[in-house]
Amino acid sequence: MALIEIRQLSKLYPGSSTPAVDDLTLDIEAGEFLTLLGPSGSGKTSTLMLLAGFEQATAGHIRLDGRPIEQLPPHQRGMGVVFQSYSLFPHMTVAQNVAFPLQVRKTQAAEVQARVAQALDTVRLGHLAARMPAQLSGGQQQRVALARALVFAPRVVLLDEPLSALDKKLREEMQLEIRRLHRTLGVTMVFVTHDQAEAMTLSDRVAVFNHGRIVQLATPQQLYDAPADVFVAGFIGDNNHLAG
Repeated sequence: MALIEIRQLSKLYPGSSTPAVDDLTLDIEAGEFLTLLGPSGSGKTSTLMLLAGFEQATAGHIRLDGRPIEQLPPHQRGMGVVFQSYSLFPHMTVAQNVAFPLQVRKTQAAEVQARVAQALDTVRLGHLAARMPAQLSGGQQQRVALARALVFAPRVVLLDEPLSALDKKLREEMQLEIRRLHRTLGVTMVFVTHDQAEAMTLSDRVAVFNHGRIVQLATPQQLYDAPADVFVAGFIGDNNHLAG
């Protein structure tokens, strides 16, 4: 059994006649790094928001460990989320930001302190625990957001285009950091991006989205060597097109 099972999931936003997510079925294995890749409006972020619980599905089912979760609020799904905009609290220190998910769960103070220290050490920011977010670089802020998503030991971490606001050098450094964390912690990661190079570098498997559907689900090598159609071939990057 897959860790996450998505069955016939659909999302139709009010006022739209076209589903953002259209009859989607997908299995996500425990410990894998799965990337949802596609152009803007293809349904990848909507799928992530449905998984996280920030959007309610129009139809379909989501199961975690065989348990239905589509009706649960976000904080009861046990998933860490990292947003594109970091979403750090500007009036809180780094340590207080990372502690927030534990405090919401009413974790005892001594355990909060230990877990925060461990999470910050994991992302190599223990020395900046007392800083305010405004005193950090973009890359450091994103690592704080990662620590906050990991601090309560979730089985799944959802990342919504977390590197798109960073410059090229920082983006490449954070790709290595995320891959290191995935390998070290063994946590399941679902990563949304429109950047093909990012998807090919980080992923165990890539789900290519178009018009609310997955048009191909494969390893990066399989996507490049055997694209399912012209859309996938063109979106993945440079290759040879032969008329037939």
